[in-house]
Amino acid sequence: MREVLPEDDAGVLATALAGYVRAVAAEVGVPPEGTEFEVSDTTTAYLALAEGAGRDLMLVWSSEHGWSVAVETDPGEQPVTVAHLGPPLVPRPAEVARFVADVRAGGPGRPELTVAEDRRLLVERLSAYL
Repeated sequence: MREVLPEDDAGVLATALAGYVRAVAAEVGVPPEGTEFEVSDTTTAYLALAEGAGRDLMLVWSSEHGWSVAVETDPGEQPVTVAHLGPPLVPRPAEVARFVADVRAGGPGRPELTVAEDRRLLVERLSAYL
């Protein structure tokens, strides 16, 4: 069972995640309106990437799997993951941008990262983006 943060800690996590998503978006070249994030029972982020090879690409992050690039499919279907960035869970924005550039150039991703991340530790990792 996931640890439930007090409401004020959830707010700090949301603020820190918003800062991190803005920093990654700026590095990747995604405008603010092309980003979304959510802090609920899961912590996730989404960045809409420009079309690639005739399909819409997206950069997604979760507190369990880190960053990955996926192909958007029909709205009712799950996206198809193309590549994972791998550890660390909260890499520098420049590293995420290199990953996206490598994927667009046809480079392979890394194995999927699965982490049972404590939300307090996640806040600590994201605190540089407050």
